[in-house]
Amino acid sequence: MSNEAKHTSKSRGPMGGHGMAPGEKPKDFKKAMAGLGGYLARYKFRIAIVILFAIGGTIFSIIGPKILGNATTEIFEGLVRKIQGTGGIDFDAILKIIITILILYAVSMLFSLIQGFIMTGISQKVTYELRKEIAAKINRMPMKYFDSKTHGEVLSRVTNDVDVLNNSLNQSITQTITSITMVIGITVMMLSISGWMTLVAVLTLPVSMIIISMIIKKSQKYFVQQQEYLGHVNGQVEEVYGGHNVVKVFNGEEDATQEFNKANDKLFESAWKSQFLSGMMMPIMQFVGNLGYVGVAILGGYLTIKNRVSVGDIQAFIQYVRSFNQPISQMAQISNQLQSTAAAAERVFEFLNEEEEDQTVENPVDTEKLEGNVEFKNVHFGYNPDKIIVNDFSAKVKEGQQVAIVGPTGAGKTTMIKLLMRFYDVSEGAILVDGHDVRDFNRSELRELFGMVLQDTWLFNGTIMENIRYGKPDATDEEVIAAAKAAHVHHFIQTLPDGYNMVLNEEASNVSQGQKQLLTIARAILADPRILILDEATSSVDTRTEIRIQKAMNNLMKGRTSFVIAHRLSTIKDADLILVMNNGDIVEQGTHEELLAQGGFYEKLYNSQFEETA
Repeated sequence: MSNEAKHTSKSRGPMGGHGMAPGEKPKDFKKAMAGLGGYLARYKFRIAIVILFAIGGTIFSIIGPKILGNATTEIFEGLVRKIQGTGGIDFDAILKIIITILILYAVSMLFSLIQGFIMTGISQKVTYELRKEIAAKINRMPMKYFDSKTHGEVLSRVTNDVDVLNNSLNQSITQTITSITMVIGITVMMLSISGWMTLVAVLTLPVSMIIISMIIKKSQKYFVQQQEYLGHVNGQVEEVYGGHNVVKVFNGEEDATQEFNKANDKLFESAWKSQFLSGMMMPIMQFVGNLGYVGVAILGGYLTIKNRVSVGDIQAFIQYVRSFNQPISQMAQISNQLQSTAAAAERVFEFLNEEEEDQTVENPVDTEKLEGNVEFKNVHFGYNPDKIIVNDFSAKVKEGQQVAIVGPTGAGKTTMIKLLMRFYDVSEGAILVDGHDVRDFNRSELRELFGMVLQDTWLFNGTIMENIRYGKPDATDEEVIAAAKAAHVHHFIQTLPDGYNMVLNEEASNVSQGQKQLLTIARAILADPRILILDEATSSVDTRTEIRIQKAMNNLMKGRTSFVIAHRLSTIKDADLILVMNNGDIVEQGTHEELLAQGGFYEKLYNSQFEETA
């Protein structure tokens, strides 16, 4: 594609995409979560079951320590009776307690498995729907959106952001329910044993929370830096790997290594600090928790001596204290995770709410009987409203004419083709096909009229047969082969190991650039469009192949309106009409001989190529 096509493209920079940094905050948390809640509301019955089973499973697990404490009390009292000679240990009672506790834990596990199974289904279904909506949305987005965004920014919506939602939905909802239930349930159970012991245990919480909040506040900036420099490192590796031939040709290995080491050092520093600080939380919480155990043990021993609590109650209480810290720390993590969830949801919904281009119109023009007459009528256009680059462009192209568009880089050649195919709409004026404004067509039906071969080839991961057939899915193998022969690529395909069934890898790097160009030309020939657009279609092939392709193209273009964008003016001598563009305007038009005879801009452009060659 010509350089003017890249008018607003951002530099991709070192980062291929935008990953979600831990604890990344959304602009509007409530709005983002409300949007996500709209998707979850479709599964409200299942979510109600998840909540019910999560609460049930948690309650059964909470009751366990209290009953287990009764077994300890029974053993202790039995030993006391045996020492006093008044009896012994009641093993039948202990057995009943053990069986009861096993049943409780088994039911708790079953409930957890059921709610986990249902919640996994919900999270997968929600993310499935989001990916589906994003994929459909991409096809309705205007070209200007993609020209103003990097590939990584768009792809991150489908990959990073949706993955964050998938993971957090699967964990956050159930963890939130179980954590809240555990905190309430454990508090009730501890109070039922001893209010004073509960007070001692709870006093350790503010200390833990203050320390954790200080660590999170300190580590947060390092997590953000870690994510940023991880993107730099990944992007730099991607760039060097993708252009390793250029790096080697210009002996840039040392510079590339130095640049990588700088980013890697920054990543190491930020990652080390963030991981170290986050790793401090657990030991500190354990230390503070142990202080609580000591206080509970001392107070519990005193209360036991006073016969106010049993030995088993002390054991149960210590288990509750140990379990009490877990949901508290989980809730802190969930709070952080919900921030990332809301940020990811916000980015996804921002994308889904982006402005769309109209795909259909009322009473669309019927494309069946169109002949291929094209008229540019006083066209004005600018990618930005305040910067018009095409000024009062007018031209008439008759059915079956071969029209060449020439001019220096940035003259607006490719821009005119984009306007013709309605990748963009004109700012003023109109583009007519057989007298009908292109804005009166359904977009998909309008584009069915066109076949396009670009300077930048595009082939997907699939067989050669599938790639050529892309523009006409119902074409037979014989038609595909005929198109390949017309494009002078049949012989080359036959020399490949699997012929037409050879699979092209990513970016089709297992065939040369010229061969890729021939395959895209074959694809255009097979599509058999009414209007052809060739944007430097032969720029990547050798001179001999170019001559053969030119002959095939001349045969293909007979009876068909064709627009040919060319820099090598020798390739368009036989064009019926040559439009000479400069700074967005047609400065000259006519045949090759007529334009040379005028001795104007075209003649200078034509002769300059031979001067450059000389």
